[in-house]
Amino acid sequence: MIQTKGEYGISSRYQLWHRRGNYDIKLKLEAMQTKDISNATMTDARVPAGKARRSFFDTRYWLRDLVLSLLLAFIVIFFLYQPVQVEGTSMLPHLTNNERIVINKLVYRFEPVQRGDIVVFWYPLDPSKSYIKRVVGLPGEWISVVEGRVYVNGKPLTEPYLPTEYFDRQSYPVTYVEPNHYYVLGDHRESSNDSRLWGTVEQKYIYGKAVFVYWPFSQLGPVE
Repeated sequence: MIQTKGEYGISSRYQLWHRRGNYDIKLKLEAMQTKDISNATMTDARVPAGKARRSFFDTRYWLRDLVLSLLLAFIVIFFLYQPVQVEGTSMLPHLTNNERIVINKLVYRFEPVQRGDIVVFWYPLDPSKSYIKRVVGLPGEWISVVEGRVYVNGKPLTEPYLPTEYFDRQSYPVTYVEPNHYYVLGDHRESSNDSRLWGTVEQKYIYGKAVFVYWPFSQLGPVE
């Protein structure tokens, strides 16, 4: 009986502890599952917020890049290059009426004007007007035109850019090109109002060098 009672007592305590232990384990498992579900829910909730922040930063960076690009374009156009429209036929056959070109406005701050350059300048007799011509005479030179042929210091000037049919056959007196002045002519000599008629151009009136044709597309390319 003692053994039976003892076995019963031991068995009862074991069963009670075993049940309590299972119950505690079950509670712990449920708590862990609840915690995992809660963490998963919080993680899921954080994902949209993270995406929203990334979207906000992406938009901000895009706007920053856009503003910087526009600022850079403004600086380049305002200080370095400028689009202009050719008016008239004095620069045929290389530049035609209504053609759009780009001029470099800073080039002559770093290098001198050279013979053969096509320059844009304010008309000396009326600075409200803008002309485009080719430089043929440099400071300190004597320029003359004899039956359409240009002479520099008494020697004929080679002009490979000028087709024969665009020469005229008139003669003009010798002109001395003063310091900081340039003798300019249109390529279409028969229809150009240039240094033959009103004299040389002072450098302060020259504000750009023609460098590129951008319209029409059929003429797209550097200015020769």
